[in-house]
Amino acid sequence: METAIIIVIAVLQSIGVSLGVGSSTIAISQFFVAINDGKIDKAERRMMEVVYIVLRVAMGLILVTALAHMTVVGYVLDMQGLAIEQYWNTFTLSLWIIIAVLFTNAFAMTKHWMPSTLGPGIQGGSWYTLGILFALVSIGVTAFTFMQFLLAYLGMMCLFVAVVNGIMAYQRS
Repeated sequence: METAIIIVIAVLQSIGVSLGVGSSTIAISQFFVAINDGKIDKAERRMMEVVYIVLRVAMGLILVTALAHMTVVGYVLDMQGLAIEQYWNTFTLSLWIIIAVLFTNAFAMTKHWMPSTLGPGIQGGSWYTLGILFALVSIGVTAFTFMQFLLAYLGMMCLFVAVVNGIMAYQRS
């Protein structure tokens, strides 16, 4: 029974990651188009709002499935007489760090605390890192250290921030 629940959770989590990576790509693309003329008009804003709703659904789905997975795994571990500490490994710690960054950055961007030179790049880099993380785990590549994850994640965010800022600079010229 627990195996079936974990499979459903994994599928829903993959759907959430796919929705997040795809809608993040569209959100960043729409952002570039919207700011190209120096102002975001009503139609552009409406389309962006739809994509932001999809992003929130993806984030909610990932959070709920991650919590559900932790609960089910914790239950199974408890039934086997093992401690919940067995749940924590490089993958799960990496997953929770990315979830925390996604939610914190989204909140900061919504409140306009995060500048547009950083926010979209951090969000895009986080979504793509999450997608890559799930792709690697799905093919059994799990022998990475936490430090390797952190360096790759920081590298991905730096890359996305540089690309976003490079495109914005190109649009201004």
